[in-house]
Amino acid sequence: MYSHRDPSIRKSGYANIFIKNLDVSIDNKALQETFAAFGNVLSCKVAVDSTGRSKGYGFVQYENEEAAKNAIQLLNGMLLNDKKVYVGLFVRRQQREQKSVPPKFTNVYVNNLSEMTTDEDLKKVFGHYGTITSALVMKDSNGKSRCFGFVNFQTADSAAAAVEKLNGTADGDKVWYVGRAQKRSEREAELKAKFEQERISRYEKWRAANLYLKNLDDSINDEKLKELFSEYGTIRSCKVLLDSNGMSKGSGFVAFSSPEEATRALNEMHGKMIGQKPLYVAVAQRKDERKAWMQAHFAQIRAPGAVSPLPSGIPGYHPGAPRLGPRPLYYGQGTPGLMPQPAGYSFQQQIYAGMRPGGPNYIMPYHLPRQGQPGQRMGGMRRSGNP
Repeated sequence: MYSHRDPSIRKSGYANIFIKNLDVSIDNKALQETFAAFGNVLSCKVAVDSTGRSKGYGFVQYENEEAAKNAIQLLNGMLLNDKKVYVGLFVRRQQREQKSVPPKFTNVYVNNLSEMTTDEDLKKVFGHYGTITSALVMKDSNGKSRCFGFVNFQTADSAAAAVEKLNGTADGDKVWYVGRAQKRSEREAELKAKFEQERISRYEKWRAANLYLKNLDDSINDEKLKELFSEYGTIRSCKVLLDSNGMSKGSGFVAFSSPEEATRALNEMHGKMIGQKPLYVAVAQRKDERKAWMQAHFAQIRAPGAVSPLPSGIPGYHPGAPRLGPRPLYYGQGTPGLMPQPAGYSFQQQIYAGMRPGGPNYIMPYHLPRQGQPGQRMGGMRRSGNP
């Protein structure tokens, strides 16, 4: 399974599509390769049974909704391995059940009651809609009303009628909420999904208007930061990040009221000298987005892991000849067993006398002395009797 590491992203349902009627020969890799043409894929999975055989359906989650919509528009109804597939937005089972068949219930939850409302008051009001088996106002340990309660009907039709007629009813200065009584797990899951969707919608709305800054001068605080960027538009918030000692970390955020204002500030302020440092300005990203981008970026520039053999042009080296004694080391050549540096992170080699710029980085062999044998100075002569 090609999966994003952050479980909150996968479970949010954002930009997630469902594919069914897949051929059994299509695995995770084939599914990912097919749908990667429409955008960056965060996770991809083909459902399998206990024996590892495909169940004929799977899921693909994209980084943004636009990529998911394009994939649905172009692939829904297309043939994959001679089978017509269905591609659509993923809908949770709970939401599908709510849309398809309204659940039947007899227990009704009533909230925002007056502190003076009693069990008998509930029976009197709800009794108009059917036979009531129980009615209870919840109270705390001191016997004080907690302003909510439950009414249980004999039939589901009576409960549904009571919810339809009484939800939103005004009782003095209180407005009742009347609905189906839910289990705690159902209520928590529903609230979690609601808040997650609101958070994602809020982020998508303001993502292009939020700027990330780094390389800030130590003299910059929140007030000076707001003063620097206020000429480009209306600032909703700005913040310089501080460490535990209250010192600036050299980075911060500025949020504008519109993406156009943020774009103008980015174009004008990026690279501008503020104090003694050039300012870095970019569109702010969430932590998971930045991590995914960095992983993809370094995967592209990562060098091969193998250490190249010695070139045949080095004096004293003959391919295939047996090695006698310790292997010589050459200037500019990495020691065996060390991992090579990724491209873009190599150091600048200095040019010594005898080295050719741009050419092979070796000068002359330097043999490591064997243990127990006297060493030899480079560039010197060996005289008998002299140390």
